Amino acid sequence: MNAAADRTDSARSAPRVPLRDHVATSIRRFLGDLDGSETENLYEIALRELEIPLFVEVLQHCDGNQSRAASMLGIHRATLRKKLREYGLD
Repeated sequence: MNAAADRTDSARSAPRVPLRDHVATSIRRFLGDLDGSETENLYEIALRELEIPLFVEVLQHCDGNQSRAASMLGIHRATLRKKLREYGLD
């Protein structure tokens, strides 16, 4: 067996880290990077920073098909289109 196949097999058998753990790590890092500075719109910042890569990756996964992407996201296509415009991703 080659090294690439070994890595693939070990990746499949490794326990998956929940998405919330990745998000928590990123939020802790962001708060640490503030270095004592205050922010008043963390909720808005966090949503934007999550939604943009989420939409980009899901759309890429769906080969740009917005209807499929919206269905996968569990939102209406019009909502997805509005968010894409809002973020300049259209």
